[in-house]
Amino acid sequence: MSEDSRVSGSFVAADYVVFALMLVVSAAVGVYYAWTDRKQRSSGDFLMGGRRLTALPVSLSLTASFMSAITVLSHPAEVYRYGASVAFYCLSYLVTMLVTSEVFLPVFYKLSITSTYEYLELRFNRATRLLGTLLFVVQTILYTGIVIYTPALALNQVTGLDLWGAVVSTGVVCTFYCTVGGLKAVVWTDVFQLGVMLAGFLAVIIRSVMLQGGVISIISDSQRGGRLNLWESLYINLLGLWSILFCSVFAGLCLYSVYKHCDPWNTGLVSAPDQLMPYLVMDILGDYPGLPGLFVAAAYSGSLSTVSSSINALAAVTVEDLIKPYRNISEKHLSWISKGLSFLYGVLCIGMAGLASLMGGILQATISIFGIIGGPLLGLFTLGIICPCANSKGALSGLLSGLVVSLWVGIGAQIYPPPPDMSRPLSLTTDGCNFTTTAGFNWTSTALPTQPSSTAPTHIDSKPLLADWYSLSYLYFSPIGTIVVISVGLIISMFTGGCKMKVESRLTLAKEDTTLYHFFKFLKGRIMRRRGKLDLKKDREKTFGNTNPGFCDVELDLTKSNVPS
Repeated sequence: MSEDSRVSGSFVAADYVVFALMLVVSAAVGVYYAWTDRKQRSSGDFLMGGRRLTALPVSLSLTASFMSAITVLSHPAEVYRYGASVAFYCLSYLVTMLVTSEVFLPVFYKLSITSTYEYLELRFNRATRLLGTLLFVVQTILYTGIVIYTPALALNQVTGLDLWGAVVSTGVVCTFYCTVGGLKAVVWTDVFQLGVMLAGFLAVIIRSVMLQGGVISIISDSQRGGRLNLWESLYINLLGLWSILFCSVFAGLCLYSVYKHCDPWNTGLVSAPDQLMPYLVMDILGDYPGLPGLFVAAAYSGSLSTVSSSINALAAVTVEDLIKPYRNISEKHLSWISKGLSFLYGVLCIGMAGLASLMGGILQATISIFGIIGGPLLGLFTLGIICPCANSKGALSGLLSGLVVSLWVGIGAQIYPPPPDMSRPLSLTTDGCNFTTTAGFNWTSTALPTQPSSTAPTHIDSKPLLADWYSLSYLYFSPIGTIVVISVGLIISMFTGGCKMKVESRLTLAKEDTTLYHFFKFLKGRIMRRRGKLDLKKDREKTFGNTNPGFCDVELDLTKSNVPS
């Protein structure tokens, strides 16, 4: 990398046009559905789209909601630092879709509920429902703050625009079309934004392939650099998730291939790993007006899709779990309350973006939040659906225990972060740079930065066991919380009479609810029919009806007959 290639990010007119077009289309979708559904009279029309949305747009919307700006910016940076093992997320997506469709969805579908937290009151009690709802609200607001902050960071790095001006812009656009258009606007803007995300990834990938001499060259560079360390309605959504994940992983490989000899982080050209992708964009696409704007629009689209879905979910959960059970309000008034809540949560999420700026690595912060709060919630629903002996005392005890343990591990990991030799980032070099580098911290070494080095070893030496415990990967926060909730919940339930309790069958999973059961039943029927063709007696019964009990099917014994011969 030469000194001339050092990026001074700035947009040209074409970039602004592309970026503005994405915002205008997103806002226009909200205005369109606000007009077409202006006669809607119920909160269900606003929050649930009248339950008339088809599978394809909903599944694409789910894909866009899962794949936020975090995917566009942080996954490639994770591949750049640690290798392509993040691609194993595709297996977790597969397991997630299978478990969701086979275990949770059948029960929720039978109950015809709007908010899944209604289930907790039906299965346990109102206190469990309220606690679960509050935890969800806190988790979603924190997560949404991070998602709003992420594309603002990209804009700041690439265009030099004011960081907090970009944060407010993100929140305002999301809040606008969520408030005026409801779920239909959320779903169809997500579909559009998913296309923008794919286009942004492809622009970076195609240009990188051209610069590096083909796909084989990028794969070869990544192999030599140790980055290919892969071996050390929901289903439509799964295909979309895999597609976006593949693009983000390959973009990370492109990032490494371009900068394998001159790491921008160690040279001080970027201040955080999440700025690596915006830096690459301006480096390789800066001479192509409109393409940097397309990439930033992709990051922005990821943010808009996730934030809008979060705002809609927050409004729905608040109406169904915190207002309807306690107030007798007409559907017309509930519809207005839903719109007001969408606006309120949008403003609140903008404010929470300030917290995101203090949380370090965006990907780790996001997964940590989902693990600390989402893990115990997953354990609570799992306990209710697959454990008939679980009671309300066990559920509450398990949820509180899982939350305490998750918070303990998560907060401890922030106070006593693992040293670099535990996180094991892959090596990077600046040997190929031909300009004077600025002072920067080399995170591939085992030494900590100058300021923390005097305190971190003290913590580790004074609490060696806790230091090892806190060094757990942030990916383990969720399973720890889930396991604690289920374990404690079952133990408390058994000691408080849960095994003697009778639970309504509709509240737990039955084998007849699963696709797997019907699949094996179908196979068994086919096999039995084939075998039945050789059973002449069985075939005769099916053909001629049942045996008449008035007749005996026995052989005639002529020696005992009274008929004279």
